[in-house]
Amino acid sequence: MKEVIVDTLTVVTKTEGVQETTNAVMQEVNHSLVSMGVDATWANKADNWIVLILIIGVALLSNVICRHIILRAVAKLVKRTKATWDDVVFDHKVMIHISRMVAPILIYIAIPIAFPEHAQSGLLDFLRRICLIYIIAVFLRFISVFLAAIYHVYSEREQFKDRPLKGLLQTAQVTIFFIGAIVIVSILINKSPTVLLTGLGASAAILMLVFRDTILGFVSGIQLSANNMLKVGDWIAMPKYGADGTVIEVTLNTVKVRNWDNTITTIPPYLLVSDSFQNWQGMRESGGRRVKRSINIDMSSVRFCTPEMLAKYRKIQLLKDYIDKTEEVVEIYNKEHHIDNSILVNGRRQTNLGVFRAYLNSYLKSLPTINQELTCMVRQLQPTETGIPLELYFFSAIKDWVPYEEVQADVFDHVLAIIPEFGLRVFQNPSGEDLRELRVKN
Repeated sequence: MKEVIVDTLTVVTKTEGVQETTNAVMQEVNHSLVSMGVDATWANKADNWIVLILIIGVALLSNVICRHIILRAVAKLVKRTKATWDDVVFDHKVMIHISRMVAPILIYIAIPIAFPEHAQSGLLDFLRRICLIYIIAVFLRFISVFLAAIYHVYSEREQFKDRPLKGLLQTAQVTIFFIGAIVIVSILINKSPTVLLTGLGASAAILMLVFRDTILGFVSGIQLSANNMLKVGDWIAMPKYGADGTVIEVTLNTVKVRNWDNTITTIPPYLLVSDSFQNWQGMRESGGRRVKRSINIDMSSVRFCTPEMLAKYRKIQLLKDYIDKTEEVVEIYNKEHHIDNSILVNGRRQTNLGVFRAYLNSYLKSLPTINQELTCMVRQLQPTETGIPLELYFFSAIKDWVPYEEVQADVFDHVLAIIPEFGLRVFQNPSGEDLRELRVKN
Protein backbone atom coordinates (compact mmCIF):
# COMPACT_ATOMS: atom_id res chain seq x y z
CA MET A 1 0.00 0.00 0.00
CA LYS A 2 2.76 2.40 0.99
CA GLU A 3 4.87 1.78 -2.11
CA VAL A 4 1.92 2.17 -4.50
CA ILE A 5 0.79 5.50 -3.03
CA VAL A 6 4.30 6.93 -2.75
CA ASP A 7 5.30 5.87 -6.26
CA THR A 8 2.13 7.32 -7.77
CA LEU A 9 2.48 10.68 -6.02
CA THR A 10 6.22 10.86 -6.74
CA VAL A 11 5.65 10.35 -10.46
CA VAL A 12 3.17 13.21 -10.43
CA THR A 13 5.46 15.61 -8.58
CA LYS A 14 8.59 14.83 -10.64
CA THR A 15 7.22 15.48 -14.10
CA GLU A 16 8.87 18.24 -16.13
CA GLY A 17 5.62 20.16 -16.38
CA VAL A 18 5.35 20.39 -12.59
CA GLN A 19 8.97 21.56 -12.30
CA GLU A 20 8.44 24.28 -14.89
CA THR A 21 5.24 25.36 -13.14
CA THR A 22 7.09 25.47 -9.83
CA ASN A 23 9.81 27.79 -11.16
CA ALA A 24 7.29 30.03 -12.91
CA VAL A 25 5.12 30.38 -9.81
CA MET A 26 8.06 31.14 -7.52
CA GLN A 27 9.46 33.76 -9.92
CA GLU A 28 6.08 35.43 -10.27
CA VAL A 29 5.53 35.61 -6.50
CA ASN A 30 9.11 36.87 -5.98
CA HIS A 31 8.72 39.63 -8.58
CA SER A 32 5.39 40.67 -7.06
CA LEU A 33 6.90 41.01 -3.58
CA VAL A 34 9.91 42.99 -4.86
CA SER A 35 7.64 45.30 -6.85
CA MET A 36 5.65 45.94 -3.65
CA GLY A 37 8.83 47.21 -1.99
CA VAL A 38 9.78 44.11 -0.07
CA ASP A 39 13.51 43.54 0.35
CA ALA A 40 14.85 40.92 -2.08
CA THR A 41 16.27 38.81 0.75
CA TRP A 42 12.97 38.76 2.63
CA ALA A 43 11.08 38.25 -0.62
CA ASN A 44 13.09 35.07 -1.28
CA LYS A 45 12.10 33.76 2.16
CA ALA A 46 8.46 34.91 2.19
CA ASP A 47 7.54 33.67 -1.25
CA ASN A 48 7.84 30.06 -0.07
CA TRP A 49 5.29 30.52 2.71
CA ILE A 50 2.95 32.55 0.55
CA VAL A 51 2.91 29.80 -2.05
CA LEU A 52 2.35 27.23 0.71
CA ILE A 53 -0.65 29.21 2.01
CA LEU A 54 -2.01 29.41 -1.55
CA ILE A 55 -1.57 25.66 -1.95
CA ILE A 56 -3.44 24.99 1.31
CA GLY A 57 -6.19 27.41 0.22
CA VAL A 58 -6.58 25.71 -3.17
CA ALA A 59 -6.63 22.29 -1.48
CA LEU A 60 -9.32 23.35 0.98
CA LEU A 61 -11.33 24.96 -1.82
CA SER A 62 -11.10 21.73 -3.83
CA ASN A 63 -12.36 19.83 -0.80
CA VAL A 64 -15.35 22.16 -0.48
CA ILE A 65 -16.14 21.84 -4.20
CA CYS A 66 -15.98 18.05 -4.04
CA ARG A 67 -18.15 17.81 -0.93
CA HIS A 68 -20.85 20.37 -1.70
CA ILE A 69 -21.06 20.30 -5.48
CA ILE A 70 -19.70 17.08 -6.97
CA LEU A 71 -21.01 14.77 -4.22
CA ARG A 72 -24.49 16.31 -4.36
CA ALA A 73 -24.57 15.91 -8.13
CA VAL A 74 -23.50 12.27 -7.82
CA ALA A 75 -26.14 11.64 -5.13
CA LYS A 76 -28.90 12.97 -7.41
CA LEU A 77 -27.74 10.73 -10.25
CA VAL A 78 -27.64 7.69 -7.98
CA LYS A 79 -31.22 8.26 -6.80
CA ARG A 80 -32.44 8.13 -10.40
CA THR A 81 -30.95 4.69 -11.09
CA LYS A 82 -32.73 1.41 -10.33
CA ALA A 83 -29.56 -0.54 -9.55
CA THR A 84 -28.64 -1.23 -5.92
CA TRP A 85 -24.87 -1.59 -6.25
CA ASP A 86 -24.44 2.16 -6.83
CA ASP A 87 -26.29 2.82 -3.56
CA VAL A 88 -23.34 1.13 -1.85
CA VAL A 89 -20.51 2.62 -3.89
CA PHE A 90 -21.92 6.15 -3.93
CA ASP A 91 -23.40 6.19 -0.45
CA HIS A 92 -23.01 9.65 1.16
CA LYS A 93 -21.01 8.30 4.10
CA VAL A 94 -18.67 6.52 1.68
CA MET A 95 -18.21 9.44 -0.71
CA ILE A 96 -17.54 11.92 2.09
CA HIS A 97 -14.43 9.97 3.00
CA ILE A 98 -13.24 10.04 -0.61
CA SER A 99 -13.61 13.84 -0.66
CA ARG A 100 -11.46 14.11 2.46
CA MET A 101 -8.54 12.67 0.49
CA VAL A 102 -8.53 15.49 -2.06
CA ALA A 103 -6.93 18.18 0.13
CA PRO A 104 -4.04 16.11 1.56
CA ILE A 105 -3.22 14.64 -1.87
CA LEU A 106 -3.02 18.13 -3.41
CA ILE A 107 -0.89 19.37 -0.53
CA TYR A 108 1.41 16.35 -0.80
CA ILE A 109 1.89 16.93 -4.53
CA ALA A 110 2.29 20.71 -4.29
CA ILE A 111 4.59 21.07 -1.24
CA PRO A 112 7.74 20.91 -3.47
CA ILE A 113 6.35 23.90 -5.41
CA ALA A 114 6.49 26.00 -2.23
CA PHE A 115 10.00 24.81 -1.26
CA PRO A 116 11.83 23.88 -4.48
CA GLU A 117 15.23 24.66 -3.05
CA HIS A 118 14.56 22.33 -0.07
CA ALA A 119 13.45 19.36 -2.19
CA GLN A 120 15.92 17.04 -0.49
CA SER A 121 15.67 18.50 3.03
CA GLY A 122 14.57 16.51 6.07
CA LEU A 123 11.84 19.01 6.98
CA LEU A 124 10.15 18.73 3.59
CA ASP A 125 10.42 14.96 3.74
CA PHE A 126 8.82 14.94 7.20
CA LEU A 127 5.95 17.18 6.08
CA ARG A 128 5.27 14.95 3.10
CA ARG A 129 5.32 11.87 5.29
CA ILE A 130 2.73 13.45 7.60
CA CYS A 131 0.53 14.13 4.58
CA LEU A 132 1.03 10.58 3.35
CA ILE A 133 0.04 9.17 6.76
CA TYR A 134 -3.11 11.27 6.74
CA ILE A 135 -3.93 10.06 3.20
CA ILE A 136 -3.49 6.42 4.24
CA ALA A 137 -5.59 6.92 7.41
CA VAL A 138 -8.43 8.51 5.42
CA PHE A 139 -8.16 5.75 2.80
CA LEU A 140 -8.43 3.06 5.49
CA ARG A 141 -11.45 4.80 6.95
CA PHE A 142 -12.98 4.93 3.46
CA ILE A 143 -12.48 1.16 3.01
CA SER A 144 -14.00 0.50 6.46
CA VAL A 145 -17.09 2.62 5.74
CA PHE A 146 -17.41 1.06 2.29
CA LEU A 147 -17.45 -2.44 3.79
CA ALA A 148 -19.99 -1.28 6.40
CA ALA A 149 -22.23 0.04 3.61
CA ILE A 150 -22.02 -3.33 1.86
CA TYR A 151 -22.94 -5.02 5.16
CA HIS A 152 -26.01 -2.82 5.70
CA VAL A 153 -27.28 -3.48 2.17
CA TYR A 154 -26.84 -7.26 2.23
CA SER A 155 -27.93 -7.74 5.86
CA GLU A 156 -31.40 -6.49 4.88
CA ARG A 157 -31.77 -9.11 2.15
CA GLU A 158 -33.77 -12.19 3.07
CA GLN A 159 -31.17 -14.72 1.88
CA PHE A 160 -28.44 -13.14 4.02
CA LYS A 161 -30.37 -12.36 7.22
CA ASP A 162 -29.34 -15.62 8.88
CA ARG A 163 -25.64 -15.22 8.04
CA PRO A 164 -23.02 -13.89 10.52
CA LEU A 165 -22.18 -10.95 8.24
CA LYS A 166 -21.26 -8.67 11.11
CA GLY A 167 -18.52 -11.02 12.29
CA LEU A 168 -17.08 -11.12 8.76
CA LEU A 169 -17.26 -7.33 8.57
CA GLN A 170 -15.38 -6.92 11.83
CA THR A 171 -12.77 -9.46 10.74
CA ALA A 172 -12.16 -7.55 7.49
CA GLN A 173 -11.98 -4.22 9.34
CA VAL A 174 -9.51 -5.54 11.89
CA THR A 175 -7.32 -6.97 9.12
CA ILE A 176 -7.36 -3.73 7.13
CA PHE A 177 -6.54 -1.54 10.13
CA PHE A 178 -3.79 -3.92 11.21
CA ILE A 179 -2.14 -3.69 7.78
CA GLY A 180 -2.68 0.08 7.71
CA ALA A 181 -1.05 0.47 11.14
CA ILE A 182 2.03 -1.41 9.93
CA VAL A 183 2.25 0.83 6.84
CA ILE A 184 1.86 4.03 8.89
CA VAL A 185 4.54 2.98 11.38
CA SER A 186 6.86 2.08 8.50
CA ILE A 187 6.37 5.58 7.06
CA LEU A 188 7.11 7.23 10.41
CA ILE A 189 10.35 5.31 10.92
CA ASN A 190 11.14 5.40 7.18
CA LYS A 191 11.51 1.63 6.94
CA SER A 192 9.99 -0.97 4.65
CA PRO A 193 6.82 -2.70 5.98
CA THR A 194 8.53 -6.06 5.44
CA VAL A 195 11.00 -5.14 8.18
CA LEU A 196 8.15 -4.64 10.63
CA LEU A 197 6.45 -7.85 9.55
CA THR A 198 9.70 -9.74 10.17
CA GLY A 199 9.89 -8.28 13.65
CA LEU A 200 6.23 -9.13 14.29
CA GLY A 201 6.93 -12.74 13.40
CA ALA A 202 9.29 -12.95 16.34
CA SER A 203 6.66 -11.51 18.67
CA ALA A 204 3.78 -13.67 17.38
CA ALA A 205 3.35 -15.30 20.80
CA ILE A 206 2.76 -11.92 22.43
CA LEU A 207 0.30 -10.94 19.71
CA MET A 208 -1.60 -14.20 20.17
CA LEU A 209 -1.85 -13.48 23.88
CA VAL A 210 -3.06 -9.91 23.32
CA PHE A 211 -5.55 -10.85 20.59
CA ARG A 212 -6.54 -14.20 22.10
CA ASP A 213 -10.26 -13.47 22.31
CA THR A 214 -10.31 -11.96 18.82
CA ILE A 215 -8.53 -14.96 17.28
CA LEU A 216 -10.71 -17.46 19.14
CA GLY A 217 -13.81 -15.50 18.21
CA PHE A 218 -12.81 -15.42 14.55
CA VAL A 219 -12.16 -19.17 14.41
CA SER A 220 -15.32 -19.96 16.39
CA GLY A 221 -17.40 -17.70 14.14
CA ILE A 222 -16.21 -19.63 11.10
CA GLN A 223 -17.09 -22.93 12.80
CA LEU A 224 -20.54 -21.71 13.83
CA SER A 225 -21.27 -20.51 10.30
CA ALA A 226 -19.73 -23.46 8.43
CA ASN A 227 -21.55 -26.05 10.56
CA ASN A 228 -24.80 -24.03 10.59
CA MET A 229 -24.82 -24.23 14.39
CA LEU A 230 -26.11 -20.73 15.05
CA LYS A 231 -27.49 -17.69 13.25
CA VAL A 232 -29.33 -14.49 14.05
CA GLY A 233 -32.96 -15.19 14.97
CA ASP A 234 -32.34 -18.65 16.47
CA TRP A 235 -33.77 -19.49 19.87
CA ILE A 236 -30.99 -20.97 21.98
CA ALA A 237 -30.75 -22.07 25.61
CA MET A 238 -27.48 -22.15 27.55
CA PRO A 239 -28.47 -22.32 31.25
CA LYS A 240 -24.84 -22.41 32.40
CA TYR A 241 -24.42 -18.81 31.24
CA GLY A 242 -27.98 -17.62 31.86
CA ALA A 243 -28.95 -17.51 28.17
CA ASP A 244 -32.44 -18.53 27.05
CA GLY A 245 -33.86 -16.50 24.20
CA THR A 246 -33.33 -15.22 20.67
CA VAL A 247 -29.94 -14.49 19.13
CA ILE A 248 -29.96 -10.83 18.10
CA GLU A 249 -26.34 -10.32 17.06
CA VAL A 250 -23.32 -12.43 16.14
CA THR A 251 -20.05 -10.47 16.10
CA LEU A 252 -16.35 -11.28 16.14
CA ASN A 253 -16.09 -11.35 19.93
CA THR A 254 -19.65 -11.76 21.21
CA VAL A 255 -22.98 -13.45 20.63
CA LYS A 256 -25.87 -11.42 22.07
CA VAL A 257 -28.98 -13.25 23.23
CA ARG A 258 -32.19 -11.44 24.17
CA ASN A 259 -33.72 -13.55 26.93
CA TRP A 260 -37.45 -13.95 27.37
CA ASP A 261 -37.38 -11.49 30.29
CA ASN A 262 -35.85 -8.92 27.85
CA THR A 263 -32.43 -9.04 29.49
CA ILE A 264 -29.37 -9.36 27.26
CA THR A 265 -26.82 -12.14 27.75
CA THR A 266 -23.44 -11.82 26.02
CA ILE A 267 -21.51 -15.02 25.31
CA PRO A 268 -18.07 -15.34 23.66
CA PRO A 269 -18.38 -17.39 20.42
CA TYR A 270 -15.69 -19.86 21.47
CA LEU A 271 -17.82 -20.93 24.46
CA LEU A 272 -20.61 -21.92 22.06
CA VAL A 273 -18.15 -24.15 20.20
CA SER A 274 -16.34 -25.61 23.21
CA ASP A 275 -19.44 -25.98 25.42
CA SER A 276 -22.91 -27.35 24.71
CA PHE A 277 -26.04 -25.31 24.03
CA GLN A 278 -29.55 -26.09 22.89
CA ASN A 279 -30.80 -24.62 19.61
CA TRP A 280 -34.60 -24.67 19.28
CA GLN A 281 -34.55 -23.62 15.61
CA GLY A 282 -35.04 -27.23 14.51
CA MET A 283 -38.29 -27.30 16.47
CA ARG A 284 -39.45 -24.08 14.80
CA GLU A 285 -38.69 -25.47 11.36
CA SER A 286 -40.39 -28.80 12.11
CA GLY A 287 -44.10 -29.56 12.05
CA GLY A 288 -44.77 -29.18 15.76
CA ARG A 289 -43.59 -28.48 19.27
CA ARG A 290 -43.50 -31.39 21.67
CA VAL A 291 -45.69 -31.75 24.75
CA LYS A 292 -44.56 -34.38 27.22
CA ARG A 293 -46.42 -34.24 30.51
CA SER A 294 -47.88 -36.85 32.87
CA ILE A 295 -50.63 -37.09 35.47
CA ASN A 296 -50.34 -39.46 38.46
CA ILE A 297 -53.35 -41.74 38.90
CA ASP A 298 -54.17 -43.12 42.34
CA MET A 299 -53.57 -46.88 42.00
CA SER A 300 -56.39 -47.73 44.43
CA SER A 301 -58.94 -46.27 41.98
CA VAL A 302 -58.08 -48.72 39.17
CA ARG A 303 -60.67 -51.51 38.75
CA PHE A 304 -62.37 -53.81 36.24
CA CYS A 305 -65.26 -52.36 34.27
CA THR A 306 -68.75 -53.55 35.19
CA PRO A 307 -71.56 -53.85 32.60
CA GLU A 308 -73.01 -50.63 33.99
CA MET A 309 -69.71 -48.82 33.50
CA LEU A 310 -69.41 -50.13 29.92
CA ALA A 311 -72.94 -48.99 29.17
CA LYS A 312 -72.01 -45.51 30.43
CA TYR A 313 -68.81 -45.40 28.39
CA ARG A 314 -70.68 -46.38 25.22
CA LYS A 315 -72.53 -43.08 25.44
CA ILE A 316 -69.23 -41.22 25.04
CA GLN A 317 -68.92 -40.49 21.33
CA LEU A 318 -65.12 -40.97 21.18
CA LEU A 319 -65.36 -44.35 22.97
CA LYS A 320 -68.39 -46.07 21.42
CA ASP A 321 -66.52 -47.89 18.63
CA TYR A 322 -63.61 -48.76 20.92
CA ILE A 323 -65.86 -50.26 23.61
CA ASP A 324 -67.80 -52.36 21.09
CA LYS A 325 -64.72 -53.72 19.33
CA THR A 326 -62.80 -54.43 22.52
CA GLU A 327 -65.77 -56.06 24.22
CA GLU A 328 -66.31 -58.28 21.19
CA VAL A 329 -62.66 -59.42 21.27
CA VAL A 330 -62.92 -60.08 25.05
CA GLU A 331 -66.11 -62.14 24.72
CA ILE A 332 -64.70 -64.25 21.87
CA TYR A 333 -61.55 -64.94 23.85
CA ASN A 334 -63.44 -65.89 27.03
CA LYS A 335 -65.79 -68.22 25.11
CA GLU A 336 -62.98 -69.95 23.29
CA HIS A 337 -61.16 -70.58 26.58
CA HIS A 338 -64.32 -71.47 28.56
CA ILE A 339 -63.71 -68.76 31.12
CA ASP A 340 -65.76 -68.77 34.33
CA ASN A 341 -67.08 -65.20 34.47
CA SER A 342 -68.29 -65.55 38.05
CA ILE A 343 -64.78 -64.59 39.16
CA LEU A 344 -63.43 -61.39 37.63
CA VAL A 345 -59.83 -62.51 37.78
CA ASN A 346 -60.54 -65.18 35.17
CA GLY A 347 -60.20 -64.34 31.48
CA ARG A 348 -59.87 -60.93 29.96
CA ARG A 349 -61.59 -57.79 31.23
CA GLN A 350 -61.56 -54.11 30.39
CA THR A 351 -60.36 -51.72 33.10
CA ASN A 352 -61.38 -48.16 33.71
CA LEU A 353 -57.75 -47.07 33.31
CA GLY A 354 -57.46 -48.85 29.93
CA VAL A 355 -60.69 -47.26 28.73
CA PHE A 356 -59.45 -43.89 29.96
CA ARG A 357 -56.21 -44.29 27.96
CA ALA A 358 -58.21 -45.15 24.86
CA TYR A 359 -60.36 -42.07 25.40
CA LEU A 360 -57.30 -39.83 25.71
CA ASN A 361 -55.82 -41.25 22.49
CA SER A 362 -59.05 -40.56 20.61
CA TYR A 363 -59.36 -37.13 22.21
CA LEU A 364 -55.82 -36.08 21.17
CA LYS A 365 -56.39 -37.29 17.61
CA SER A 366 -59.57 -35.25 17.37
CA LEU A 367 -57.89 -31.93 18.20
CA PRO A 368 -57.01 -29.68 15.19
CA THR A 369 -54.22 -27.98 17.18
CA ILE A 370 -52.21 -31.23 17.34
CA ASN A 371 -50.02 -32.41 14.46
CA GLN A 372 -51.29 -35.89 13.68
CA GLU A 373 -48.34 -36.69 11.40
CA LEU A 374 -45.96 -36.72 14.36
CA THR A 375 -45.92 -39.07 17.35
CA CYS A 376 -49.09 -38.96 19.41
CA MET A 377 -49.68 -41.43 22.24
CA VAL A 378 -50.76 -41.96 25.84
CA ARG A 379 -48.61 -44.35 27.85
CA GLN A 380 -48.09 -45.63 31.38
CA LEU A 381 -44.79 -45.06 33.12
CA GLN A 382 -43.24 -46.96 35.98
CA PRO A 383 -45.57 -46.83 39.03
CA THR A 384 -44.11 -44.99 42.00
CA GLU A 385 -45.13 -44.12 45.55
CA THR A 386 -47.05 -41.18 44.07
CA GLY A 387 -49.24 -43.36 41.82
CA ILE A 388 -49.24 -44.46 38.18
CA PRO A 389 -47.85 -41.75 35.85
CA LEU A 390 -50.04 -41.52 32.75
CA GLU A 391 -48.01 -39.60 30.18
CA LEU A 392 -49.43 -37.67 27.24
CA TYR A 393 -46.90 -37.39 24.43
CA PHE A 394 -47.85 -35.32 21.39
CA PHE A 395 -46.79 -32.35 19.23
CA SER A 396 -48.62 -29.07 19.12
CA ALA A 397 -49.03 -27.68 15.59
CA ILE A 398 -48.75 -24.21 17.12
CA LYS A 399 -45.11 -23.49 18.02
CA ASP A 400 -45.18 -19.90 19.32
CA TRP A 401 -44.68 -19.83 23.07
CA VAL A 402 -47.92 -18.24 24.34
CA PRO A 403 -50.37 -20.13 22.04
CA TYR A 404 -48.39 -23.33 22.66
CA GLU A 405 -48.87 -23.00 26.41
CA GLU A 406 -52.59 -22.42 25.86
CA VAL A 407 -52.86 -25.60 23.77
CA GLN A 408 -51.32 -27.87 26.37
CA ALA A 409 -53.17 -26.12 29.22
CA ASP A 410 -56.51 -26.71 27.45
CA VAL A 411 -55.65 -30.39 26.98
CA PHE A 412 -54.77 -31.00 30.62
CA ASP A 413 -57.69 -28.92 31.89
CA HIS A 414 -59.94 -31.33 30.03
CA VAL A 415 -57.99 -34.38 31.26
CA LEU A 416 -58.23 -33.35 34.91
CA ALA A 417 -61.94 -32.59 34.57
CA ILE A 418 -62.78 -35.91 32.86
CA ILE A 419 -60.86 -38.27 35.17
CA PRO A 420 -63.70 -38.70 37.76
CA GLU A 421 -66.06 -39.80 34.95
CA PHE A 422 -63.99 -43.00 34.66
CA GLY A 423 -63.99 -43.74 38.39
CA LEU A 424 -60.35 -42.70 38.71
CA ARG A 425 -58.65 -40.32 41.09
CA VAL A 426 -55.61 -38.11 40.67
CA PHE A 427 -52.96 -38.80 43.27
CA GLN A 428 -52.30 -35.79 45.48
CA ASN A 429 -50.55 -35.48 48.80
CA PRO A 430 -52.89 -34.58 51.68
CA SER A 431 -53.41 -30.88 52.15
CA GLY A 432 -54.40 -28.91 55.22
CA GLU A 433 -58.02 -28.91 54.10
CA ASP A 434 -58.00 -32.72 53.79
CA LEU A 435 -56.72 -33.05 57.34
CA ARG A 436 -59.38 -30.67 58.66
CA GLU A 437 -62.16 -32.62 56.91
CA LEU A 438 -60.83 -35.90 58.36
CA ARG A 439 -60.79 -34.39 61.84
CA VAL A 440 -64.39 -33.18 61.49
CA LYS A 441 -65.54 -36.64 60.36
CA ASN A 442 -63.88 -38.26 63.34
